[in-house]
Amino acid sequence: MKSSWPRVEPAPQQPERLPIGWDKPWLAPLAGYSDLPFRTLCREEGAACCVTEMVSAKGLWYDGLNTWKVLETVPWDTPLVVQLFGAEADCLGWAVRRLREKGFAWFDLNMGCSVPKVARQGAGSAMLRDPDNALACARAMIAAALPGHVSFKLRLGVSRDAVNWLDLALRLEDAGAGLVTLHPRTAQEGFGGRAHWEAIAEAKRRLGIPVLASGDLFTAEDGVRCLKETGADGVMYARGALTRPSVFREHQALLGGEPAGEIPAGELRRLIRRHMELIGSFGSEDNALYRLRSIVPRYVRSLPGVRLLRQKLCACRSLDELDGILDSFLAGSPGLSGPSGPSGMSGGAVRLDKFDPPETSCGPDAPMD
Repeated sequence: MKSSWPRVEPAPQQPERLPIGWDKPWLAPLAGYSDLPFRTLCREEGAACCVTEMVSAKGLWYDGLNTWKVLETVPWDTPLVVQLFGAEADCLGWAVRRLREKGFAWFDLNMGCSVPKVARQGAGSAMLRDPDNALACARAMIAAALPGHVSFKLRLGVSRDAVNWLDLALRLEDAGAGLVTLHPRTAQEGFGGRAHWEAIAEAKRRLGIPVLASGDLFTAEDGVRCLKETGADGVMYARGALTRPSVFREHQALLGGEPAGEIPAGELRRLIRRHMELIGSFGSEDNALYRLRSIVPRYVRSLPGVRLLRQKLCACRSLDELDGILDSFLAGSPGLSGPSGPSGMSGGAVRLDKFDPPETSCGPDAPMD
């Protein structure tokens, strides 16, 4: 196995236009999760475009090794959008210029993450508290990039009493934004309650640039239903992809008239094994084991015996041992069923409409938006 992840400089050649359409689902930026192995898996399963984990503009400024590690890529990792976070216009503009020198071409600014350690910096959803500074940051990035190559991911506002997304989105469009993604919840709501898809429909009516939908897209059926209800130009799968990377392929099949079906145990095993192979090929075995101890339960979190599985995974000492534990766990399992309606349930199907952090401390636990 390789001792370190690959570094490709410059970054893979990026297309002049990003794939946007109902049949072109994206992988959302997921801090701690949408790394190179997972992006590769999602591309193999039909993701039309992937967004990196959140990248700190200040981390790039100080040349932080861990920050650059998030950006490690390979030739097939395209199209790729780099999502930045920060609240200082000069720093964000510099970061875009630096990344362009490395070959990156498409950029997004996170204005939606409500995790305290991000919001305390005035970044993420905290930018909605100061729209003028948010716009200054946006203009700095737009000026440093090619025309139309900067997008923005928004929430509705900081709270229900301070909903200001539409005014900011219109100002971003005037400033030269290429597209916006709307997660229609407030920062205060986090991931609770339901996503207010009606705001996505309003964004589509009011904006002249593409609008991508995010929020409560746990299955392909959710994604297709959201497109039909809102008229959005496309969807961005986040938590849905974490538990079911095949959601992109299922999304395309559903649009083609094929019904969403059950994931047999064999197919579930294939997805997990492929993810294991990708993590192993891009890092050391110790790192792969650490990552997989939280990743494997994510795929099977609704099946009986997951708590015991987590305990066994935390005690295993090799990938071969982990492989055997997984085979034993899946033996006799019929697989996972996909929801057939907005309730997220279909008969005796398992729930796939939520994602919770691992219950053990042996794996990563990072923010996402």
